[in-house]
Amino acid sequence: MTWLALTALALTAPALAAQNADARFKQIYEQEWAWRNGQSGIATSGEAQPNGARLDNVDAASQQKRLDYWQKVLTDLDGIDVKQLSPEEQINYAVYRAQIQNFLAAQQFKQWQMPFNSDSAFWSDLNYVLEADNLRTAQDYRRYLDRLGEVPAYFQQQTDNMRDGLARGFTVPRDVLKGRDVSIASVAELRDPTQSSFYKPFEKMPSSIAPADQAKMRDEARQVIADKVIPAYGSLLTFFRNEYVPKARATLAAEAMPDGKAWYRQQIIEYTTLDLSPDQIHQVGVDQVAKIHAEMVKTMQETGFKGSFADFLHFLRTDPQFYAKTPDELLMRTSWVAKQVDAQLGKEFGRLPRQRFAIVPVPADIAPYYTSGRGGAGTYLVNTYDLPSRPLYNMPALTLHESAPGHSLQLALAAEQHGQPAFRREGYISAFGEGWGLYSEYLGKEMGIYKTPYERFGYLTYQMWRACRLVVDTGIHHLGWTRQQAIDFMTQNTALSDREIANEVDRYISWPGQALSYELGYLKMLELRQKAEQALGPKFDIRHFHDTVLQIGSVPLPVLEKRIERFIAEGGPEPEFGCDCGKDKDGKK
Repeated sequence: MTWLALTALALTAPALAAQNADARFKQIYEQEWAWRNGQSGIATSGEAQPNGARLDNVDAASQQKRLDYWQKVLTDLDGIDVKQLSPEEQINYAVYRAQIQNFLAAQQFKQWQMPFNSDSAFWSDLNYVLEADNLRTAQDYRRYLDRLGEVPAYFQQQTDNMRDGLARGFTVPRDVLKGRDVSIASVAELRDPTQSSFYKPFEKMPSSIAPADQAKMRDEARQVIADKVIPAYGSLLTFFRNEYVPKARATLAAEAMPDGKAWYRQQIIEYTTLDLSPDQIHQVGVDQVAKIHAEMVKTMQETGFKGSFADFLHFLRTDPQFYAKTPDELLMRTSWVAKQVDAQLGKEFGRLPRQRFAIVPVPADIAPYYTSGRGGAGTYLVNTYDLPSRPLYNMPALTLHESAPGHSLQLALAAEQHGQPAFRREGYISAFGEGWGLYSEYLGKEMGIYKTPYERFGYLTYQMWRACRLVVDTGIHHLGWTRQQAIDFMTQNTALSDREIANEVDRYISWPGQALSYELGYLKMLELRQKAEQALGPKFDIRHFHDTVLQIGSVPLPVLEKRIERFIAEGGPEPEFGCDCGKDKDGKK
């Protein structure tokens, strides 16, 4: 071989190594993704997954198979030399490995024995998992009917799992279970199957399905709902009231459960993507609460209110001027905020998603204990239950967080990143997603969305709410706080209503660690923006920065930090998106 040929071979060796490493990694994640979607439509936590559509076997034997499989995947990942991966695949690896580690940890701690919390549950997420809103063909309807028939077996497996959790003290605390049976009873006590939400897809079926077939499937739907679905909810309701609630643990702290200290640390890692101790997080919260309180006092003074801070909070919670009179009024005020935001998005973002979102009320059966609002790529849910607990001065901040530029925009853009693997397009990392939602509230100041001192105070009370979460979550699960301590702390520091505070505290008690993701994610994003502004000076373009953050998709915070460091090193360029979003027919923006 000539010297020239040897030189060429040496030059291409790193590229070949990268190709081989990339190929091995791609084979691992593509096989696992296919496996995951072939049999794992429900996450081990009990939360519905955006990629799932089946009622899986969730019994103990199936859970052991999941544990074994993900352990093998992690072993295979450890066999890859990350340094040999191409730059893009190194990002994919960091995201994917963290995802698998969290799946594996959930199996090891047997989180499937506690398949609900005060915020969400397998029985109330069932319509979503069944994809009831996405039925288009006769085959879709047939598969939907088949899945409805699987509900009794699925519920029985979940019940068996919860019994095992009761036996070892791994349960939702009894203190937050009051009233949580309402959503079960709303189905279990139905007398007419056509009044069930499970029947709704049959009320208006596609004209492409023959009338005779429509009539036949409607008959089958009525029968399967009456004979299988409603009785399954009835059995679950009996178990919940007569067995689960009486035997649920009397403690609140995650650390009080079996392997509780290790489990709580794992929850912190999963939801924050940071290796921080509960004490460190608690102190960050205490510091932020003090800082935001000073801003709230200043804003209170701008309103001209004469009285103490506590008096002002009472005024905000009780004066009728701050509350909608009807559900429609609340929805319309929310929609008006969303349209004002629309006019400002082009100044903050270079790329916008094609998908649009709808604003709809939270379903009545879950509204009493549901959060004030929740946003997805296609839907922004607004809670119109108990209007005196839904202050209008909070709606601008809530809307910015849940719709655009918050969750609806971020999730839609992520889904349109066709150049990225499915596990990134469809994955959701709480520290990134919720951090972005809270950062979006901050952007409301720059967009001019907060028109009055009261709306600016609403923004600050939402900032305070998330800072309080750091204090309350660690207080409950690490420092031994009582439920009332947590409620009192939130009441003294935020302008949230009593109902909102009680519901939120119950959520933190039953869902350890998740509440930590918001403030820590937001603080990191704000830190990275300030770093980029200082480093780039006049070259800094806010649209390029936001596009870079969103272009990378939902990633752990350390991965985002490395990407912004590269953004700074390259001079703050406009990023390339792996989609055609925001372009005209000629491919121009």
